[in-house]
Amino acid sequence: MLKTVNLALEVLRMFSKSKPVWGGRELAHEMELNHTNIYRILETLERNGFVSKDPITKQYSLGSVVWELGTVFYEGLNISTLINPILEKLSEKTGESVFLTVLDKGEAVTLMVIEPKNKVKFSVSAGSRAPLYVGASYRSILAYMSEETREKVITGELVKYTGKTMTDSTDLRNELSLIRKNGWAESQGEYTPDVVALAVPLLVDSTIIGSITVAGPSYRIEEEQKNIALPLLHETRDEVVEVITRYKLKLNT
Repeated sequence: MLKTVNLALEVLRMFSKSKPVWGGRELAHEMELNHTNIYRILETLERNGFVSKDPITKQYSLGSVVWELGTVFYEGLNISTLINPILEKLSEKTGESVFLTVLDKGEAVTLMVIEPKNKVKFSVSAGSRAPLYVGASYRSILAYMSEETREKVITGELVKYTGKTMTDSTDLRNELSLIRKNGWAESQGEYTPDVVALAVPLLVDSTIIGSITVAGPSYRIEEEQKNIALPLLHETRDEVVEVITRYKLKLNT
């Protein structure tokens, strides 16, 4: 019984993007199996809606039940299940905290937080908000927003959270230009004292939706660590964008 079920599943897996349609004998030949057994399995799968048979060509393709199950699978996907492992890998490789920050109503919101194990951490919790001009996580988002939005933020109220918070409008414009040129942002102690952060923008179809950040105490993140972290950040960004695109995820709070 289990052998038959296993064979039926192997038959289903033969239907792919590269080969979505099979004739019974063709499939049996490809799988190097008896064609009588393959036809029996195909008939059972057809009766249950897992494959459909073209009445003219007599060839088989995947049926509506597979589509229905796929829909259930996609609807059951959630962001944390798919993206958390990618962020955890970045945290393990860098040994530092990793944040996924998203854009929400003109502010930056921390959506996910991955903390390193057995190391000094700093308190940032999922759901915390910050203005878009403060620090690498947020400026890497602001840099890719429209010029009108950037100017609205820059010419608005700029609160100084620490002695290092960038609040000069000229400095901010220059910094945002540099971020767009380099493709990443850096900050030191602007929102949380003695914390260095490196961030890359998260763009999907050329639209900014958030950022990914590696952050840690200034005594741990020096030039050598930055040079190691930046390529890993870009690699992680690419993986996250691929997942978002593939599964059509929407990052929201």
